[in-house]
Amino acid sequence: MSDARTHRNPQQDHPAPDGQGPGRRSAAWLVCGRRSKWLVLVLWLIVVAVAFPLASKLTDAQDNDATSWLPGSAESTQVFDSAKAFRPEEVPAIVVYARDGGLTAADRQKITADAAAMRALSADGIQGARVRGPLFDPANTAAQILVPIKMDKNGWNHIADAVDRLRDRSGTSRSGLQTHITGPGGTSADFAKAFSGIDSTLLLSALAVVVVMLLITYRSPTLLLVPVISVVWALSAAQAVIYLLARHAGLTVNGQSAGILTVLVFGAGTDYALLLVSRYREELRRHEDRHEAMALALHRAGPAVLASATVILGMLVLLVAEMNSTKGLGPVAAIGVAVALLAMLTLFPALLVVFGRWIFWPARPVLGSPDPTARGVWAHTGRRIATRPRTVWVTTAAVLAALSFGLLQLKADGLGNADSFTGRPDSIVGAEVQAKHFPAGSGDPLVIITAADRAAEVRRTVAATEGVVPASVGVPPGTAAGHDGEVLLEATMTARPDSAAAHAT
Repeated sequence: MSDARTHRNPQQDHPAPDGQGPGRRSAAWLVCGRRSKWLVLVLWLIVVAVAFPLASKLTDAQDNDATSWLPGSAESTQVFDSAKAFRPEEVPAIVVYARDGGLTAADRQKITADAAAMRALSADGIQGARVRGPLFDPANTAAQILVPIKMDKNGWNHIADAVDRLRDRSGTSRSGLQTHITGPGGTSADFAKAFSGIDSTLLLSALAVVVVMLLITYRSPTLLLVPVISVVWALSAAQAVIYLLARHAGLTVNGQSAGILTVLVFGAGTDYALLLVSRYREELRRHEDRHEAMALALHRAGPAVLASATVILGMLVLLVAEMNSTKGLGPVAAIGVAVALLAMLTLFPALLVVFGRWIFWPARPVLGSPDPTARGVWAHTGRRIATRPRTVWVTTAAVLAALSFGLLQLKADGLGNADSFTGRPDSIVGAEVQAKHFPAGSGDPLVIITAADRAAEVRRTVAATEGVVPASVGVPPGTAAGHDGEVLLEATMTARPDSAAAHAT
């Protein structure tokens, strides 16, 4: 038998450039053809020009009210909505004063003057006319003033300014007199400050991760520009779409989903870019025409990219969640991944072809050049895995199974307010000071709405409940009279509102 061997030209297996055989019929040429690449770029320029002004409004369309997070069917959500008929939407900020040796006459005079000054405030949602206090503890070591702050759709934006105004009036701890602002208002203000600028922080952080990863992977300072441009444009387009849906289609968007969107678009977009660039670089070593190389790269890497994009369907499963925040996250995340997919299969390859081979500097791939991935640590690792695949996957599965036993110790029973901060902001310190001198639930009461003709019975029942301060149950000052035969009551708990004891109460 003769030792016959057949030589095949690699280009015989691939489509040809524009106007040359089957390559003309390839959908890939609609993106990376000699003329079509410019059309794709112009279309994306138009999209971004329209999208950017809309994307910048996404923060204003966010809904961070309690009802945007809780299930619509939850009893607390129903009470929250019903309470609007009795009083404005509000959260109380609690100004706490304490002195270890007891309040002096000067302290009491200052606290009383502060309360009078706070009653005169009306800016940034402060409900000065409904300020309560000062309330002094029996031991004369502490006092507190309750200041309601209006919390409508813009409440999250002005809560920090409102608390700063209260702090300007009350001052800071000095001369032995501790002064803190806590309660739901104080905690919300500290959360608002912690999340202030989070969008730009997430954007810059995600961008930094992408840049470092691309530099490590491709060792090209110029190549990273193309995926970064593509991902940033994709994010702008996704934010614009989500803004329109939030404004006109009732989509719930809050700070959490908007933040996750940024990270998700960067992560998905970079993942798709890595898949495509790897194949494109290989084809550039086999084909002189970069348009043909990109058409082949899209033809071969496209299915893998589309398969990985099935995460879109996984995100949409969140639509069946009970929490409004989680339910809204589903379409937000799905839109982000879908737009990232579209950008990385159209804009990204078009830009790569426009820039040409030099974008890979300093390791510019040319026709016939050796593949650098054929050698090195990862190539050696791949060959070792290929020789003993069963040993590798069995060992890996065993290690992962062993590490997963840590789930048995996972405590997923929620976080208190103090656990949500990495440091100790003023509201957390103030809550600890308040709990030493007053019931821990002061300022964040239970709200009960009941039929007016049963209000007395309900009041007695709530007052007799373990964990409730009996004397605290009643109609709060400044609350409107019965509405549609109903009445609103409040009750102070002895435990912190975010504790398991409060939940039991």
